[in-house]
Amino acid sequence: MGIAIVVSQISPRLAYTLDWVFGQQLGIRYELLSTAPPAGHPYACVLQYGKQGGHTTIPAIGLLSENKLQVQQITAGTWEGLPVLFYTGNQEAFLPFDLFSAVFYLLSRYEEYLPFTADKFGRYPATESILYRHQLLERPIIDEWLQQLSRKLGSYGVRAQPKQYAFLPTYDIDIAWSYRHKGWKRTLGGYLRDVAARNFAAVKERTSVLLGHQEDPYDSFDATDELHTGSGLNPVYFILAAKQNGPYDKHILPSHPAMKQLIGRLAACYETGMHPSYATSEDPGLLREEHALMERCCGKKIDRSRQHYIRCALPDVYRNLIAAGIRQEYSMGYATHLGFRAGTSQAFPWYDLQAEQQTELQVFPFCFMDTSARFELGLSAAQSFEKLQQLQSTLQQTRGLLITVFHNFSLGTDPGWQGWQERYAAFIKQAK
Repeated sequence: MGIAIVVSQISPRLAYTLDWVFGQQLGIRYELLSTAPPAGHPYACVLQYGKQGGHTTIPAIGLLSENKLQVQQITAGTWEGLPVLFYTGNQEAFLPFDLFSAVFYLLSRYEEYLPFTADKFGRYPATESILYRHQLLERPIIDEWLQQLSRKLGSYGVRAQPKQYAFLPTYDIDIAWSYRHKGWKRTLGGYLRDVAARNFAAVKERTSVLLGHQEDPYDSFDATDELHTGSGLNPVYFILAAKQNGPYDKHILPSHPAMKQLIGRLAACYETGMHPSYATSEDPGLLREEHALMERCCGKKIDRSRQHYIRCALPDVYRNLIAAGIRQEYSMGYATHLGFRAGTSQAFPWYDLQAEQQTELQVFPFCFMDTSARFELGLSAAQSFEKLQQLQSTLQQTRGLLITVFHNFSLGTDPGWQGWQERYAAFIKQAK
């Protein structure tokens, strides 16, 4: 049997939230009613959203009935040991907080539409988020709420069908090779920089690689292939699609024969997405050109994407991606911090707050990125994988989706990444 939810008004925000919570996450049939059903109704449980008092009440603070953007007054509290937002304090109610508003606020990234001070890359800072301020960033707090909600509904005879834990490894290919295929100008420049810095170990290594005496330190593709063989995992590769190099796009151009071959190889074996260049965040025309280029290189339709440098200003970037043909987006995380930017590990459809409508773009949040752990947080290889295992353990308990981001250079033989390849191999082995 399903449940009935009595509401005074059905809005696009409410419909979006309830469908994701009950339909997509818990697998519970539900029906919206404007009045309470009569005696003898067929529902296992009848909840009243926005009504006052009563043990079947879920309070409504008004966010889901609005159609505007404004600063929200958010009170924190606890519910059965869990930290919650939009807390009302009515312990007599079915829930003492507006669960649906809390879910919508986090999924829609409501706070990112409000005024904020961007970082040097034009990004919304993790430190301004409500989850960071309440020390909840590394918890999939929505998943925890829904798990507890499922248990509570179970006491009424409502059986949920929650998702199972899953692991999705993803890779960003920003710079395929450290030394090879750079051309004589870039190679000469590299030599001159190393000599000026008296980095003679790099001079020796570059020369050895270019003479074919050793593998390029960023070339981890064969090793990663071996890890995936027989693992049952279905990784996604995001390949930088820039048509020319710049300060933030220092890859091998997709037009280079070696890069074409690599792209074709990856596309033939794995799910492949585009990694739009830095400037595409402000240039939708360039985004469309790069998308077309990546489809030609891969020889197949590309509908996945992750923003380079995680530059993901809402709503323009998502709208531009939809217009370019992208339907799955993997930038929902922070480049500077680990954790759950939208409060969940699970995929969700993007809700365009300015247009007040759900879109066809599915958002896939990541919670761990190698460069964030090493460069932003200053963690060693051992500390980074300890943190990753903690995140994995949490998501196994909440039946979440673990999406990781690694780069080919962190899994190669570059001395700066010593120990990462071995620890990642061990992590993949136990994840099978």
